[in-house]
This record gives sequence, C-alpha cells and structure tokens, in this order.
Amino acid sequence: MGAGRHLRPLRVHQLASQMLETGRLQREPPWYRVVGSVPPTTTLVRVPAVQLSETKQRKADRKAAGLFRPQRIVYPEDKLRSNFFQDHPWELARPRILVEQDGKDFERYDWSKMQQPGKALNGESVVQRQLWLMENKGLTRSEAYDIARKEFYDLRMEEDIERRIAQEEALAVGAQFGKTYLEVGIELEDKALAEWKVKALEVLTIRRGRMAAFSGASMDEEPAPAAAAAEGGEAAAAPAAVAV
Repeated sequence: MGAGRHLRPLRVHQLASQMLETGRLQREPPWYRVVGSVPPTTTLVRVPAVQLSETKQRKADRKAAGLFRPQRIVYPEDKLRSNFFQDHPWELARPRILVEQDGKDFERYDWSKMQQPGKALNGESVVQRQLWLMENKGLTRSEAYDIARKEFYDLRMEEDIERRIAQEEALAVGAQFGKTYLEVGIELEDKALAEWKVKALEVLTIRRGRMAAFSGASMDEEPAPAAAAAEGGEAAAAPAAVAV
C-alpha cells in the first residue's frame, strides 16, 4: 500500500488517458503531451550532486542540507572579467550585441590580436586577450592584464579620433546633426523645473490663503519693510535714551 501511494504520480498520465477515452475529460490538460513525452522519473533515491572539481568543502556542504546542493561552475575568465569591470565600471554602460550567428562565433576569433573582425571592441575583448596571453605566452595575470589593457586603450583612442574626424567631414559638406544626449537631458530638466515651479506657486497660494483665513488678514497685506525698520529703530533707541 505504501509503495502504491508513492507511485501514484507515475500513473497521472495513464489515468488522464483513460478519462479522455471514457469522456470524463472533454479536452487534454495543458500538461498532457509534455508529461507523455517526458514522464516522471522512477528513481526514488536522490543522487548527490556531481563534483566537478576537487575543492575543499565547507562545513555547510558536509551537512545533509548541503549534500545535494549543486556545485558552482567557475570559469578562468570569471576573475579576469570581474577585475576589468571593477576598474572600468563605465564599460558596462556601453550597448552590446548579444545575438550570435550560429553559436560558434568564438571559434572564428583569433585572440593573438585584440581587434576581431565582426566583433565590437569591449571589455570581453580584454578578458579573452588577457587569457590568451596567460595560456600561450606564459605571462602572469598582472603582466597580461597590463598588455591587454594598453592595447585596449590604443584602439579606443583610434575609434574616438576616427569618429571625430568623420563628424568634422560631415559638417564640412553640410550635414546637420540633431541634439546631443546632453542637450536633450538639459531640456527635459528645464521642463521638469518649470512644471515644479507652477505646482510650487499653487501650493504656496493655498497655504497663504489658509494663513490669511486663520489670522483674519488679507492675502495681499504684507508688512512694509520701511515701517518694520522704523519700528525696530525706535525700539532700539528707547533703551539708549533711558540709559542717558
């Protein structure tokens, strides 16, 4: 009886098929074809996770709760990538194209040089170039990083110079460019400030009306600066006269 209770999930697809044949189910459930093509496992014993590398296990992993925890997959590029983007955080703000042609684009890259045809220059180029220098030239991590970073800076400067020259040539032949991102941002900021000013004046008018209603004075009545200064001067002169 206990074994039958544990094996009931394996007969869900069979029972659903019988109910469809007898007409108790009018249409197939959404999971019917999926469970039929990928049936539940018949293994009732949980297998520990495969150890991909010989690493020192933590105390938490030696416990029963951590016995079946999947092992972390670590690649050599992970530390190199983390180091580069920690030094160059603004590289993450550059747009990237993640679409590949056939999934094997990496096989056509030759990282004996930094610039690759058909691939934009980015931080991943530095990581792969550094890894190639470490594996093929026998350089240390810091030495390979310095070489790859210098090549990256040189190519970045060349791109900036080419972009600046292309813009100057286009302007020379009469091209007209739209607003820059900075100009668009300033206009949006000015628009937001103008809207805020209108709302602030409305709130200020409402508050003045409430204060005038509470004190019984008019909203237009404000103490004159000259009269206030005169009253202050007379009040200051009175103690002096008494002292004399």
